[in-house]
Amino acid sequence: MGLRFYIVDVFAEEKYAGNQLGVFRNSGSLSDSQMQKFAKEMNYSETTFILSEGKKEGGYDVRIFTPEEEVPFAGHPTLGTAFVIQQEIIKEPVDEVILNLKVGQIPVKFNYKKEKPDILWMKQKAPTFDRTFDRKIIAEVLNLGEKDIDDKFPIQEVSTGLPFIITPLKTLNGVKNAKIDTSKYLELIEKTEAKAILVFCGETYKKENDLNVRVFADYFGVPEDPATGSANGCLAGYLVKHRYFGKDKIDIRVEQGYEIGRPSLLFLKSEDMGNKIDVFVGGRVVMVAKGEFV
Repeated sequence: MGLRFYIVDVFAEEKYAGNQLGVFRNSGSLSDSQMQKFAKEMNYSETTFILSEGKKEGGYDVRIFTPEEEVPFAGHPTLGTAFVIQQEIIKEPVDEVILNLKVGQIPVKFNYKKEKPDILWMKQKAPTFDRTFDRKIIAEVLNLGEKDIDDKFPIQEVSTGLPFIITPLKTLNGVKNAKIDTSKYLELIEKTEAKAILVFCGETYKKENDLNVRVFADYFGVPEDPATGSANGCLAGYLVKHRYFGKDKIDIRVEQGYEIGRPSLLFLKSEDMGNKIDVFVGGRVVMVAKGEFV
């Protein structure tokens, strides 16, 4: 086929950190089943396909696949694909790249250091808030005690295009000890829109960070994700809605992936403006490899 592809690390301060992503270029001729096979072969949490190098309605058509299925939106594929488009297709500094995803158009803003991309920011869809959960049920799914869960805040299903169950824990120990009970997890997600669980706490490995996060996404073929932009976007909306930091506006640093040896850094901004909540997720992207499928 001669398809060009790229491997990038997203939400990474250096190579071989953050969340890996495979990006295929000019792949509009591929069928759905071929895209799914490539995603399974790449075996990253997601793989993206840039359908054409021309713009449509101001954006680039992109599809996102996990090893198991296509998804309408995911955070690190959005940032990583925008980076590849800027570096390999546009090949000059731009303020913004828009991706046309199944969830809608997502703009990615670029900051630069000496003409090289630094932090990329995506504005996500306004978060929606759904059902809340009993602590006992979620504690059993996570193999934790009810006392590990911070009862000052709800456990809630939140979505900015892809829903997650946001679970506040009290300590870093609780986050580290969380482990999915497969049977209870499968029983839970049969009844929910959200198929993945984000746990977080205010204790961190690095003092300059504000929160520590883990994301469990077994349903998507990813037992644990090292960095999850869509989930952290949901978290950002949750934090301001429930005034986790006592404010209706946040600008914070979130660490993820430490427990699986892929330390990641995400930047979150969010503001509750009464009639809606704005959510921005940022991070750095590092090019790892380029190649061609033949």
